[in-house]
Amino acid sequence: MSHTPIQNRYEFIMLFDVKDGNPNGDPDAGNLPRIDAESGHGLVSDVSLKRKIRNFVGIAKGEKAPFEIYVKEKAVLNAQHERAYEAIGEGALLKTEDKKRKGGDKVDEARAWMCQNFYDVRTFGAVMSTGVNCGQVRGPVQLTFGRSIAPIVALEHSITRMAVATEAEAEKQGGDNRTMGRKFTVPYGLYRAHGFVSAHLAAQTGFGEEDIALLWQALMQMFDHDRSAARGEMNMRKLIVFKHQNALGNAPAHTLFDAVHVTLKEGVDVPRSYDDFAVTIDKSAISEQVELIEML
Repeated sequence: MSHTPIQNRYEFIMLFDVKDGNPNGDPDAGNLPRIDAESGHGLVSDVSLKRKIRNFVGIAKGEKAPFEIYVKEKAVLNAQHERAYEAIGEGALLKTEDKKRKGGDKVDEARAWMCQNFYDVRTFGAVMSTGVNCGQVRGPVQLTFGRSIAPIVALEHSITRMAVATEAEAEKQGGDNRTMGRKFTVPYGLYRAHGFVSAHLAAQTGFGEEDIALLWQALMQMFDHDRSAARGEMNMRKLIVFKHQNALGNAPAHTLFDAVHVTLKEGVDVPRSYDDFAVTIDKSAISEQVELIEML
């Protein structure tokens, strides 16, 4: 694979929705759907969205270089750092007592190896200074939180399970093996998130044309490979990309985002589907030097 970096700046808008599911539970709030307490709008963290992109790339590319995933389930990050030093021929440094200091002279080489082999490192960046030091990478692709267009309501449901985990529990319940639980859902929510792709930072990590094509594919398909009972029905509804003519860009990002309007249709008070919203693009507000690409 060629790692010739991209030459254009990009911004993009994602519109995705959830129906009868929890798009992103808050572990500090009993896994309730994340919500802006002041406005009632739902939130989905950028970390959650990046997780889904990583998972899709891992499935699509089979976890093989140059599309390995650095931050993944059950990953031992320091072991990946040691792989980098082995690969650049500095395995002896791994046996020193002061791994960080002794490996310092080779940090740039190790960082470059990590960028070359791990898709999420050269895309989102990473702090790789634990264990043997592979440095830090600031990624060219950054995402905002997703925020719902309209306020959401989090519903709480009682659920039962016709089984118990141990014999002791079965005896305690006198033969009735039903156990109770709670489940939280959002009846419906349409969320909007923004993304940024820096050609300047791409030059530092080697984020290239094949990488960005894979990013668009992941954004369009990631929810199709992330189904679960907890998340209900989630779908990417619209992906709007703004491509600049050069690396510096031809218009401020906020003016491009402001050209896309998502509003409730007249007469709709309680949205329950994507059809309850109207999406319009004011193309006259977009610079002629910026290409508008509606991928979905």
